[in-house]
Amino acid sequence: MSAHPPIAYKVLTGAQMAELLDKGSFAGAPVDIIDGFIHLSTAAQLSETVDKHFAGQTELIIAAVDLVLLGEVVRWEPSRGGQLFPHIYAPLPLLAVVAHGPLNRDAAGAIVLPTA
Repeated sequence: MSAHPPIAYKVLTGAQMAELLDKGSFAGAPVDIIDGFIHLSTAAQLSETVDKHFAGQTELIIAAVDLVLLGEVVRWEPSRGGQLFPHIYAPLPLLAVVAHGPLNRDAAGAIVLPTA
């Protein structure tokens, strides 16, 4: 049994989410394409990811991704501060997105995760 969580999260713009819904898969944001993999974050890493990489952006979508379903295309690799982050070395299929919704924060400032 893996010590890694089975669900990770991808932050998408409205246009990127529309592409995922329309095409059934998402090839990645510009930074993903440059890096050669799609960046995801765990629930614990998500707030820092949003604050660092999406500050000031509006109309963002959070997609919950089933890592178990993706299998071997997921690699846990060190990134920010040596933390292991889930990276997908393939397009993100809509089939693996178990829930999605607008980026919202609760009264304490925590990101509200989408639920199916």
